[in-house]
Amino acid sequence: MTDNPDLERFDHDDAWLLGTALVVQCRDRELPVTIAIHLGQQRVFHAALAGTSADNDRWVERKTHIVQHFGIASAEVAERYVADGDFAGFLAAFALSPERYFPAGGAVPIRVRGSMVGVLAISGLESTEDHDLAIRVLKTLATEGGHA
Repeated sequence: MTDNPDLERFDHDDAWLLGTALVVQCRDRELPVTIAIHLGQQRVFHAALAGTSADNDRWVERKTHIVQHFGIASAEVAERYVADGDFAGFLAAFALSPERYFPAGGAVPIRVRGSMVGVLAISGLESTEDHDLAIRVLKTLATEGGHA
């Protein structure tokens, strides 16, 4: 599942442009999603579209923490460590709080020249759809030269 693109650059302005472009796409498709973008530990973009709730805010944060902890997509963590569906066992094995961490698809690392600089997280669809949407928008950004 290493379909995560590598960018040439990504900064606060790129986060804003990526986030707002994603909001427009999701509104056009009437997707009820919450979007969060982090650079390092700072959340630099957040949007909650119609049909979402505070639960989606918590999901993007929990998925973001998984990516920050493991350095790979939350879907990949779930696939690698929780294939049997034992989420409680996974959290216990890594001493992770279920209030802060959950390995569900939808959060992906933002990489610049191989180094993780941030996280893009989406919540509101099925886990695989959240993941696919995040990867698709980052791939689009990568083909545009790493600039939003």
